[in-house]
Amino acid sequence: MAAVAVGNVKMTDEIAKSQGRLYFSGRDLRRLIVPLIIEQTLAIFVGMCDSIMVASVGEHAVSGVSLVDNIFILLIFLFGSLATGGAVVAGQYLGKRENKKACEATDQLVLFTGALSIIITLCIYLCSDLILHNVFGNIADDVMESAKVYLLIGTASIPFLAVYNGCSAVFRSMGNSKVSMYLSLLMNAINVGGNALLIFGYGMGVKGAAIATLVSRVVACIGVVVLLRKQDLLLHMSKKFVWKPNGHMIRKIAHIGIPSGLESSMFQMGKIMVLAMIAPFGTASIAANAVTNITATFQSIPGTAVGLALIAVSSRCVGAGDYEMARYYTRKIMKLIHVLLFIFSAAILVALPLILEAYQLSEEATRLTYTITWLHGVLVFLYWPESFSLPNTLRSANDVKYCMYASIFSMWVFRIGFSYILGVWLDMGLIGIWIAMFIDWFVRALFFVLRYRGTKWQQHKI
Repeated sequence: MAAVAVGNVKMTDEIAKSQGRLYFSGRDLRRLIVPLIIEQTLAIFVGMCDSIMVASVGEHAVSGVSLVDNIFILLIFLFGSLATGGAVVAGQYLGKRENKKACEATDQLVLFTGALSIIITLCIYLCSDLILHNVFGNIADDVMESAKVYLLIGTASIPFLAVYNGCSAVFRSMGNSKVSMYLSLLMNAINVGGNALLIFGYGMGVKGAAIATLVSRVVACIGVVVLLRKQDLLLHMSKKFVWKPNGHMIRKIAHIGIPSGLESSMFQMGKIMVLAMIAPFGTASIAANAVTNITATFQSIPGTAVGLALIAVSSRCVGAGDYEMARYYTRKIMKLIHVLLFIFSAAILVALPLILEAYQLSEEATRLTYTITWLHGVLVFLYWPESFSLPNTLRSANDVKYCMYASIFSMWVFRIGFSYILGVWLDMGLIGIWIAMFIDWFVRALFFVLRYRGTKWQQHKI
């Protein structure tokens, strides 16, 4: 599917500037987008290094960590969505030039995500056995032991990660993504260094990887909170932090964040259900799926990173009531995403033999990873942006319920339903599972392109 091209007016930066409507110049966009791409690249690269280091312990270790990581990714999506809600609200207030309310939204976002993350952390500890045995089902004992260790230690990092995500989203709303990039660099350096020390130096295996992750997230959280308390920033936390919940502001954040969070969480829960289908295929399939998730995520870095920038840009336009410019920036950014996805995918495919050699997987796991990574690399730049980046413009205009309903429907019917049909019933195994995912992408893309080409998404109250 080609890049989205909508709108009859061929707006340019010069025309927008002459009309006083240039919210983000080309330089502003570069300053916002480039650090985001670097940040996301660092995060995925470190994730790859993590899994390679853990793989040195054995396939049982990388399999156990990958299973638990899907739970953590679910929570990352949830808190990322709440952060998006806060970023959209703050961005819309900035577009309306109501900076004081934008700062109030910042306080309430930090308070809301922090409190919710603590509740979720306690629930995971109380239900850890249920999660391990009921969600993952019948897996090898050594895989289960690795998963248990990683879950119990890693869960302690959830509140710190939630607050970090929220504060980073606020900086992006200001058009400043350098802060989260530098903190990500620090966090990832601590993570990799800690892994090297604890896994290879002290032989702590999975436990060492989990501890390194916990420490890195604590440091990053403290750093971003300290920076966001600077009172000279366009958006900042109050000097004397407001601990009292503001129901009106939280409802605004929740109006965007909860549907997006439900969408993301249901999406990840679907992936966990699919993992339950993969588990009986054997350790080779679990390991191949874990490694392929890393390479696939690396291929889609530009879509994830630039999609975050699209939220900051379009929410500012929507706040000002300028939907024409929201379409203009969306069209411009979507074209960029397609080009960057092609470049990143090609790079991973060229490097794939070296990546597979580093993981030292079994012959069967290597074959599966090679096949699926090539499939993903070809399809991701064709229509992934319409599936996952384009709806960010709709969310920025408060059209969150449509995004949620469309995504959940497509996931349950096509990703989960076809995973069972292709992977289990037709005995296509792991490859059938991934083909079902590609079908889900295409259906989502159709839903969002059709919505965006219309005007209903512009009719929600700001």
